[in-house]
Amino acid sequence: MNKTQTVDLLYFAWVRERMGHGRETVAVPEHVETVADLMTWLSARDERSAAAFAHPSTVRAAIDRVHAQPGARLAGAREIAFFPPVTGG
Repeated sequence: MNKTQTVDLLYFAWVRERMGHGRETVAVPEHVETVADLMTWLSARDERSAAAFAHPSTVRAAIDRVHAQPGARLAGAREIAFFPPVTGG
């Protein structure tokens, strides 16, 4: 990602509860290139973020509303959503 690129981050369900808010806009550092990198960077910001991303394997992501794997690249992303796994009924 370009170091001046900003993205909207959306948080849902218990991820939102742990973060303390449902949305924010961040400037993502240049070294953050994948979903996994972003979760690592977010978890280092503060205690709430650390709690939300303490177990990254339990958090799912979508880039511009398309499900994304941890290794998915963020280049060009406008919106990244984080949420727990979805279960059916």
